[in-house]
Amino acid sequence: MLVERGLQVMNVGAVGDAYAIAANYLRRTGAIPDSFVTNEPLVEIIVQLFHSGEFNKIRLANKAIATFEAQEAA
Repeated sequence: MLVERGLQVMNVGAVGDAYAIAANYLRRTGAIPDSFVTNEPLVEIIVQLFHSGEFNKIRLANKAIATFEAQEAA
């Protein structure tokens, strides 16, 4: 993450890769529809995790999947 003059710049690559991994898994399990539309709740979860300090794309994806599934079950 780059910090310059109080602005945070998001690593779009890590967030995008994490979304691709998580969305692929969730589509295969049937938790989200198989479409080209971005699942906004999943993106929000990943961005929130990223801002809380998780930068590894695999851990981001795994935590996002767990959070998404927990929210859907509730």
